[in-house]
Amino acid sequence: QKKKLLEELGENRLPYMTPADADFHELWKTKYSKLIFRKSDTVPEELHQMVQEGFLTLRKHECFFQDLVRIKGKDFVTPVSRILIGKPGCTYKYLNTRLFTVPWPTEGYDIKYCSPQIHDACKALIRLNDYLHVEAVKALQGQNLFETKEIKDTTVIDREENFATSLTEEGSVSKDQSICVPEHNYASLENRTSYNLTLLNYMDPLQMLYLKQEPYFGMGNMAVSWHHDENLVERSTVAVYSYSCEDSTMQECNEQELEGRDPAVWHVGLKVAWDIETPGLAIPLHQGDFYLMLGNFQGLRRDKVLSLCSMKRGSTHRVADCSRGTLEYIFGQCELALQNLQIESNSMALSLKSLETAVIKQVEEIHNEIEFEWLRQFWFQGKRYLKCTDWWLKPMAKLEEFWRKMEIMTSLILSEVRKKEQMEEQRSETINCLLLVLTERQKLRKEWTAR
Repeated sequence: QKKKLLEELGENRLPYMTPADADFHELWKTKYSKLIFRKSDTVPEELHQMVQEGFLTLRKHECFFQDLVRIKGKDFVTPVSRILIGKPGCTYKYLNTRLFTVPWPTEGYDIKYCSPQIHDACKALIRLNDYLHVEAVKALQGQNLFETKEIKDTTVIDREENFATSLTEEGSVSKDQSICVPEHNYASLENRTSYNLTLLNYMDPLQMLYLKQEPYFGMGNMAVSWHHDENLVERSTVAVYSYSCEDSTMQECNEQELEGRDPAVWHVGLKVAWDIETPGLAIPLHQGDFYLMLGNFQGLRRDKVLSLCSMKRGSTHRVADCSRGTLEYIFGQCELALQNLQIESNSMALSLKSLETAVIKQVEEIHNEIEFEWLRQFWFQGKRYLKCTDWWLKPMAKLEEFWRKMEIMTSLILSEVRKKEQMEEQRSETINCLLLVLTERQKLRKEWTAR
């Protein structure tokens, strides 16, 4: 699609608007209405201070890391440094790389941080998370996005006369308004706004020497390319808090002449996916501003971060789809697989309860899942988390024990199929089933060794 779009454009560039354009507000209202923007002065000052001190702490302790991601079979180091903070035991996967949350303080969990300052930083992020959750619920209520029939391109900023007003307005719903929300829709609102993790980004364009140029609009350098976030609960909101170090030195900055854009200010770029008719938007981001992407915005639109002179940190709060990405899930899978392993009470000898093809297939697929989606993903880049906490070491040791037992189970299956008394038809069926899974395991082990 990208190739086709660029061919269609040729040497031309798509138009985009900034607040300097007369039609900017109208374009936002009609084509990007599910983006809600709030200026920093709508956020409590105490929260700003906590969060920004937390960012500085994490940076001081070198807790931001570049990720090695895999795209179309090739590995790339991300120009942006990141850290994932969230619910204990949650993970977030993007571009074939699984990130493991540095757990934020949670009742009922024994979490030891490497320093009190890192504890405070994680506590600040959960405070910000709670605040953004409330703001997202209010925004969804105001737009009636919980209705079963979604209203596309709803006008959400009718009362705003210009861009400045839209940035300073405190919320989609004023305090003296009451909105009748059907009781059964509260659960939907909660599910789509209960952020379970935040991905923090750190960007310093002066240190990012290999930034790409924006290809469609000629917007300049991109710190983060056009994208939509992966691995999210369907129609959930995404909240982004921006912290730009606007007082940092810009002497080395090679300022580009970009119409309507202040080169000293970071911007978020927005466009309609694979559309050459609708102009894009470039919205300035100042320290402490935040924005919400509501409903199916992520599915229909793409966003990116435009790189300029100053350093920038951002906190992107997500409702990650953790159906296959939590410790609770993978431990459940382990218990399911190990049900087929029995230990003789007298001799302590190990054997398999069933040699049915379906059972073997299920066990060996879980075996692969533990090794390649968890253990190798963690140890691939996992030691870096020790700068914050050792919380993940115990569950990973437990998973390794499960994995060793499954290695034994694979050996037991191979021993069984070698026995002459095995019926030929059953033996052949077992071998064919096992061969597929073991071939995949061998391929993935080679791939991970190379990585």
